[in-house]
Amino acid sequence: MLKYLLILSSLLLSPSAIADANQTLMNASLPLLPAGSEASILVVESNTNKTLLNHRSDTLRPPASVQKLVTALAATLQLGTDFTFTTDIEAKDQDVIFRFSGDPSLRRDNIRQLVARLKRDRSVIRGNVYLNGSAFNEFERADGWPWDNLGVCYSAPASSISLDDNCAVAKMVFKDKESTKLGFEISRDAPINIIENLDLLDGLEKRYCNFKLLADNTNQYKLGGCIGRHEIPRFLSFAIQNTELYVAEMIRRELKHAGIELQGNIIRNDRARGNVIARHESASLPILIDEMVKDSDNLIADNLLKTIGRHYFNEPGSFDNGVAAIKAVLKQKAGIDFSAAVLADGSGLSRNNRMTTHHIMQIMQYIYSHPELNLMAAMAVSGKSGTLRYRYSLRTDELRNNVKGKTGSLFGTFNIAGVLTAKTGKDLLFVQLVTNYHHPDFHRHEKREIRRFERKLYQSLYSNN
Repeated sequence: MLKYLLILSSLLLSPSAIADANQTLMNASLPLLPAGSEASILVVESNTNKTLLNHRSDTLRPPASVQKLVTALAATLQLGTDFTFTTDIEAKDQDVIFRFSGDPSLRRDNIRQLVARLKRDRSVIRGNVYLNGSAFNEFERADGWPWDNLGVCYSAPASSISLDDNCAVAKMVFKDKESTKLGFEISRDAPINIIENLDLLDGLEKRYCNFKLLADNTNQYKLGGCIGRHEIPRFLSFAIQNTELYVAEMIRRELKHAGIELQGNIIRNDRARGNVIARHESASLPILIDEMVKDSDNLIADNLLKTIGRHYFNEPGSFDNGVAAIKAVLKQKAGIDFSAAVLADGSGLSRNNRMTTHHIMQIMQYIYSHPELNLMAAMAVSGKSGTLRYRYSLRTDELRNNVKGKTGSLFGTFNIAGVLTAKTGKDLLFVQLVTNYHHPDFHRHEKREIRRFERKLYQSLYSNN
């Protein structure tokens, strides 16, 4: 009897039986998605590289923020773990130069500390203050970035002259007891201007009327369309459109705060250079990557891409040379061929980006098999951290803490790439790319089907492998 049970058990757990079970799972999961949706799924056993599930793995799809794994790996291989961004104050004769390198983590408090060091050198600037942003070229947005979202902070420009996430926050409030007049409380008195022409609604009487935002190069933001009274107070995050203008005003304020008299002007000049008298260094690359991956920070990703291009080609960083450098670095240092992948940026925000699950699986396999890079530690953990902390589909008792990965979403796109630790203790590498997702009752049930799909898929992979 025992011999019979052992034979039966081996048959049930044989590779062919597992493969058949996984394919049956795929066939049962796909119908859970709304009609018109498309999906590519690839699951590989980590220790054998055996493919357990393959559904349209060679179809190009938008990777969204899963693309940040590509940027993270290329940055680590090219820049090294000791890399930091630097921001310098230089002096030449009567002039002062602020030299920026695209530090996406630079804050106003860091500028204040630099200016305090400048005060030790002089209390009067008889010449000009020059802003040197020569680290990157002047094109701050990638091809394919959605034009209608350029005013919000996740679309902040990837500028060499970056400060405060290139983002300003304001709180929209009522100025009167009757809830008819709107006002804005701008955080830390950021130098932006807000104009509103909103239609205030009670309930859903104008469901077709949406909230709209337009921004211009003077850092002025126009709000239009409709908003419900019940949504106020509401916090709004505005992407700084003209970082040079914004940073110049911040420096002017900090000079005044420090008691330094500026007799000249603040001018952009990428050729200005002098002797370094003060320097700020960002956190090291692993810390920046941890924030980029866990919190899906677009500015860090895009400024890293440009920095990779700058270091690889020894010229001002750009989206174009950053993409070329990433493909070259992956090929030369990791043996990963991305020649057929379409990359436009480092964040995955561009709708022009296209990858297959096979492309992303190569990245996952390299990261997993090279623990010395410490990139697995940067990934979010289901039910615990980052963008997977509240991922509803992965918060069951079995899946909580057993999925590490990177999510990605755009309109109609729901992606995940990562590692699932199955019930048996096996680590399964997986990539999910779902596109053209749209629920007919979008307002009420936008994510219902994708949650059902993911829960069934990953719960079954956990139990059956």
